[in-house]
Amino acid sequence: MNSRLVSSLALLGCVLASPLALHAQRGGDPRAANVLFSQLCANCHGMRMEGNRAPSMLDEVWAHGGEDADLARSIRDGWQGSEMPSFKGVFTEPEIRAMVVYIREVRASGGRGRGGGRGFSQTPPNPDGRVVKSELANYKIELVAKDLQTPWGMQFLPDGRLVVSERTGRISIIKVGQGVVETVTGLPPVWVQQDGGLLDLVLHPKYGTPGNDWVYLAFSEVGPKTGTSATRIIRGRIRDSKLVDQETLFQPKPEQYWEGNIHYGARFLFDKAGFLYYSIGERGHPNDAQDLSSPYGKIHRIRDDGSIPDDNPFVNTPNAVKSIWTYGNRNAQGLAQHPVTGEIWETEHGERGGDEINILVKGHNYGWPVITYGIHDNGTPITDITEKEGMDQPITYYTPSIATSAIEFYTGDKFPQWKGNLFLAALAGQQFRRIEIDGHKVVKQEILFNDLNRVREVVQGPDGYLYVALNFQFNNSPGQIIRLVPATAAEAANAIAAPLTIAPPPAPPAPARGAGPGPGAPVPAVPGGAPATPAPSAPVAPAAPTPSAK
Repeated sequence: MNSRLVSSLALLGCVLASPLALHAQRGGDPRAANVLFSQLCANCHGMRMEGNRAPSMLDEVWAHGGEDADLARSIRDGWQGSEMPSFKGVFTEPEIRAMVVYIREVRASGGRGRGGGRGFSQTPPNPDGRVVKSELANYKIELVAKDLQTPWGMQFLPDGRLVVSERTGRISIIKVGQGVVETVTGLPPVWVQQDGGLLDLVLHPKYGTPGNDWVYLAFSEVGPKTGTSATRIIRGRIRDSKLVDQETLFQPKPEQYWEGNIHYGARFLFDKAGFLYYSIGERGHPNDAQDLSSPYGKIHRIRDDGSIPDDNPFVNTPNAVKSIWTYGNRNAQGLAQHPVTGEIWETEHGERGGDEINILVKGHNYGWPVITYGIHDNGTPITDITEKEGMDQPITYYTPSIATSAIEFYTGDKFPQWKGNLFLAALAGQQFRRIEIDGHKVVKQEILFNDLNRVREVVQGPDGYLYVALNFQFNNSPGQIIRLVPATAAEAANAIAAPLTIAPPPAPPAPARGAGPGPGAPVPAVPGGAPATPAPSAPVAPAAPTPSAK
């Protein structure tokens, strides 16, 4: 916390600390960071951290450092000789971590509170023809399709048409310049509630050759008991605008269909060797992400026919789900293979803060919910630890959350300045980001736009342009597909500036991924046994629905 405090905070601390300290010492239920801030900090710093008797916390002036560890130390220990008291006996360690996240959220929003004060458009904007001057390239937005039902996944057919999954359970085929030219029927019934629906799709990497015209689909479906649901993975062929020859590649056990409509995943990736990766979220059951006998909270790897590769990390582990490739992944919705190194990159949603970009390594544990840079949606802490032996650190993380979704490495020639950059779609953040990478380090990020509502998916087309799927608000509202094309010199003369170039983001403890075991090293989780347990947390009160849809 900013150390420039005045005596009123010390006095307020004396008045309020006694019952609050007693609460902390007795191990009471964790308390929301915004409530603690309003009780102990706002009198001097202002309810929006804009400053009152103490200076604003929204500027860049930090007398004792502005990194997460610096803020936590100032809150915990205070500063002798100043009027900043120690809150060590008032806040628990998880509550101190939650307060750091809350400060980050308010600062990022300019004092407007969580979400930054920017709402979601009630009607889809029309970005067609917009020209933008970004740091390295000028681009123009072209509208490819509109009035889609929450487009989720996109893939290009060999003939250049675009096949799109829509969350309501529809597949559309789009021709650039004409819009939707075909709708595919015959899909299985889809459970369309909250996060659920028809999710990602991917084509067989040899699609168009004899015997390989498979389309792979992920969707949520109802379970054997009323109100339950789960993620299912199938493949089929499109014949005469119908999905035929359907085969199930993954379906959980009947007892693994649960109530609740969150964290289904699911994103696909075929790697260069022809293996299929897919993500499944932990379905709101965090500890399942650490349990190898559960399919939830994992990245899975199978062959194109659904069979299990012999070199998967847990094929010989008793009780383990044999398709698991990595675990401790909360709800991953972005997968991409680095075009040079072949490494699999992944994005996953944190809860409130702690969205991550990871590099996936065979058999590794990515920590959820034992370690995280986020807090519960209601503002209470999840844990006070952000790193632990045997658990990998992210390449970077986002606090506040931007709701990281799809990612794509650009390899085309239309934007040579962008070659090798990673492009990131963000839902709640309403952002489309260009990320510069140096090895395993993020060195720069640029927001290319942030006013077209929820950015769900990005793919590079065979023409070298970037195609982006936009969702509006939260439920099955109209959606669009746009593409970014180079602007001409004449068009660039009237370009608007891209919103923001961002300095290197928060760096996790070095080395970026060094906390986890090396490939082939023993894995700490024990399938069928007691999974690692995070710090205890209070029952979470139902939070008001937000448009993050993580």
